[in-house]
Amino acid sequence: MRTFWLLFVCSFLLISCGSSKRSFSDNNVSLEKVGKKRTNVVENALKFEGTPYKYGGTTKSGMDCSGLIYVAFQKENIPLPRTSRAMSLEGERLKMREVSPGDLLFFQTNKNRNVINHVGLVISVSDGEIAFVHSSTSRGVIVSSLSQAYWNEAFMMARRVIDEP
Repeated sequence: MRTFWLLFVCSFLLISCGSSKRSFSDNNVSLEKVGKKRTNVVENALKFEGTPYKYGGTTKSGMDCSGLIYVAFQKENIPLPRTSRAMSLEGERLKMREVSPGDLLFFQTNKNRNVINHVGLVISVSDGEIAFVHSSTSRGVIVSSLSQAYWNEAFMMARRVIDEP
C-alpha cells in the first residue's frame, strides 16, 4: 500500500511539472510572411545580437531591453516610448495565436513588483515556438524562446504596434 501511494504522488508530480502556464500558437509565421516594415524592424534588432547590456543604452556599445526595441523601430520611423512599461500601452493587445514577427512581448521579471519591466521582439513563430530577441542583463542582446520556463512564467502580454500583415 505504501508503494502505491509513493507511485501515486510521484506520478502526480511528474504530470504537474510538465504543465505550462500558457499554451501558444501552432501557426507558423516567418519573416517571409510578414510585411516589409515588420521584417525591417526584426532585422534592425538582430543586428545588435551580441551587444552587451547597459542600462539606458541605445548603441552597439551597450543597450537595455527597451533601448533595443526603441532603436529597431526608430530606424523605420516608427515612434515608440523609451521604456518597456510605456511601450506596453501602445498598439493592440494580441491573443497568442495572433502573434507574428515584429510584435512585442512584455514581461514582469521582478516578482516583488507588479509592473512590466522587460520587452522583447518576436522574430519567428514555428510549431508553437515563439522566438524573440531582447537584451538580457546577464547576456546582452540574445534570442530566446517563450517556451523557456523563465520567460514563460514572466510573460504578461503581446502587443502589435505595426499596422501591416
